[in-house]
Amino acid sequence: MLESPIKVKRLSELAESGFLKGKRVLIRSDLNVPQDDVGNITEETRIRASIPAIQMCLDAGAAVMVTSHLGRPIEGEFKPEDSLAPVADRIATLLHRKVPLLSDWVEGGFELHPGDLVLLENCRLNVGEKKNSEALSRKIAALCDVYVNDAFGTAHRAEATTYGVAKFAPVACAGPLMAAELDALSRALENPKRPLIAIVAGSKVSSKLTILKALADKVDELIVGGGIANTFMLAKGLPIGKSLAEPDLVAEAREIMEIMEKRGAHVPIPEDVVVANELSPLARANRVPADQVAVDDMILDIGPKTAARLSLMLAHAGTIVWNGPLGVFEIDQFGGGTKMLAAAIAHSPAFSIAGGGDTLAAIAKYGIQDQVDYISTGGGAFLEFLEGKTLPALAVLEERAKD
Repeated sequence: MLESPIKVKRLSELAESGFLKGKRVLIRSDLNVPQDDVGNITEETRIRASIPAIQMCLDAGAAVMVTSHLGRPIEGEFKPEDSLAPVADRIATLLHRKVPLLSDWVEGGFELHPGDLVLLENCRLNVGEKKNSEALSRKIAALCDVYVNDAFGTAHRAEATTYGVAKFAPVACAGPLMAAELDALSRALENPKRPLIAIVAGSKVSSKLTILKALADKVDELIVGGGIANTFMLAKGLPIGKSLAEPDLVAEAREIMEIMEKRGAHVPIPEDVVVANELSPLARANRVPADQVAVDDMILDIGPKTAARLSLMLAHAGTIVWNGPLGVFEIDQFGGGTKMLAAAIAHSPAFSIAGGGDTLAAIAKYGIQDQVDYISTGGGAFLEFLEGKTLPALAVLEERAKD
């Protein structure tokens, strides 16, 4: 894979050079996993994704500390449900070793030897974490010789453990998960194989307007879905009945289409849609031409003709960026469009990258995890990267790479 033009020190390089031997390494992971009412972890992708960085440091002879946020605790107020204890147990199981969980760790005072691994309690319990307190950042930085950011999902936040510690630690680098994310996003957006097709779907144009505008200058085809597609249909003068849309953003939708058309690029508008009178698992799904949506219809998916046309487009793509399902895929009769496009992405020879919670849920539902080239763990950070925004946690690693 092409390396990102964002130049950062990489943990892999430090490990291979022998630099980590005997060093105290602090890894900022993203272990913010969902749990049920009694604290059982219900989905552990993020924990498994954190293991390579930990193992790399242990294999290199380092003493390893790992921390992460979990949920949204109140700083300075510990509650059992905010504890990383279930995560420590899961890491211990995956690595077949003890993983002590340390609380009140900011002031240090604990012994750590090469080959040791400890988990430091929820970093968002520390007063000053979210506000990127310099005093807190300096204290945490003093605990380590090497700081590793392996939490791309928090890269858009300037907090003590994502930004401040990177600034003050003796050495700051990107872990393998962070590096892979950077490389995949750069491959998709910085120097993509053409045609570059982006799928951006969701309920509101307003929430993704900056992404749509940023991509309008880059992509060859901008496939829109959900409420976003309905707003673009309005902009084309098509009826949308009582579908979710934002009529006040029709001018912006027209502007995006004009920007793309001037470049010879396109926003393909649905030619047929799936409608119903109510959003319910019992609702009857009707396929209608896009210009024949009745006043009491809700558009809940793209139609089969549109899905077939878009699938053909994806089959000939060079690069695909996917963010958002095209219909209400959670209800099967409104999931046909998303299912067909998921299959097209899976079988396309294009380099494909997908991100966002609903997108990951669709990928899981249709079982194409192994056929998407890169699945981003980023969420908000993934979206902000697509927008072309500077991510604070990456900016500070870039700066430190110049040391």
